[in-house]
Amino acid sequence: MEIRTARLLLRRPRPDDLEPLYSIMSNPLAMRYWSTLPHANTDVTRIWLDAKLARNAAGGEDFLIVYEGKVIGEVGASRLPEFGFILHPDFWGRGMAYEAASAFLSHAFSTTNTPEVTADVDPRNHASLDLLARLGFVETGRAARTFLLGDEWCDSVYLRLARPSGPSDMFTKPHSP
Repeated sequence: MEIRTARLLLRRPRPDDLEPLYSIMSNPLAMRYWSTLPHANTDVTRIWLDAKLARNAAGGEDFLIVYEGKVIGEVGASRLPEFGFILHPDFWGRGMAYEAASAFLSHAFSTTNTPEVTADVDPRNHASLDLLARLGFVETGRAARTFLLGDEWCDSVYLRLARPSGPSDMFTKPHSP
């Protein structure tokens, strides 16, 4: 399964995606607000990728973000309704995360019966919170010290996007980053 946008291709992960995913998952900037520390080596990324491939085989909704033939991130839901995304920092600030997230959300609401999509974001991650707000997510709560990342406790902002009442392509309308 593939989803195409104006600039991006969203496709399912494959075993040969190890190296490009490692370049993202080992990047300290990309991983700053992720739920794990940066991957120390490709063995860690291989375990992560193998789990993702297994989840997709069992009905997960994960997609890699491809720009000009290069894997630059990931978007989707390993287990609906939980939604997430990550993008290599070289591609931040270009509207690509919004474009990929919009396409995924349109897909999720048009092909599944999920009544909502949820997100859990570190409150310090202002860029992700802003993107989710532009997509229509609303805050449903906050919690302190929700997970330990290395030696640092992290907090959570919980957000929710209800199934749209109109056409599911509402997310693919042009939007300035």
